[in-house]
Amino acid sequence: MAFQAVIFDLDGTLLNTLDDLAASVNYALQKFHKPLRTEEEVRGFVGNGIAKLIERAVPDGTDKPEQEKILQTFREYYGQHCQDKTAVYDGITDVLRNLKQNKIKIAVVSNKADFAVKKLIPFYFEDLIAIAKGEDEAAGIRKKPAPDMVHSVLEELGCSKEEAVYVGDSEVDFMTANNAGLSFIGVSWGFKGRPFLEKYGVEKIADEPKELYKFVY
Repeated sequence: MAFQAVIFDLDGTLLNTLDDLAASVNYALQKFHKPLRTEEEVRGFVGNGIAKLIERAVPDGTDKPEQEKILQTFREYYGQHCQDKTAVYDGITDVLRNLKQNKIKIAVVSNKADFAVKKLIPFYFEDLIAIAKGEDEAAGIRKKPAPDMVHSVLEELGCSKEEAVYVGDSEVDFMTANNAGLSFIGVSWGFKGRPFLEKYGVEKIADEPKELYKFVY
């Protein structure tokens, strides 16, 4: 049976956001005279929300009040620069159009801050994505890998967990799908790669966007 809905992760799955994330992290660190991080280090820090990103990026021993200031600086800077170098992965837009033409409902559930998700989705994908939710634990909805956001999206889409599949590039995404009771498709072009996903036991992995068809239809 073909799935009726596909829920995507955002960073490392639909969009390559690494350059802008790394630049924003380093802007915030530099403002507070902290050592800068490489792009590869930032790649390893993402996936659990921006608070955790900054917690991982600052030096050991940085106190919580200073972390909060660095986080706020990051938020302000990234909000203005989240589209500088971010780009859609090749082939993704065609896949989204194909899914929509075939009456498949499309949504995004991301641990990226909700303000950034709400800015990036319409800019890069126009009307291709029906619902997009970013991290907003202040509203009482736990971030991934908790299933809360996925369950909320399924309710809005009017789909059961059996009718939907989650697509992502990381162990957080795999855990989210498992916790929500959804099938999972890993993508190898993102921030973690095929060997990493295989280590976590992911069985369905797409190496390019068009390979998603064989798992969805």
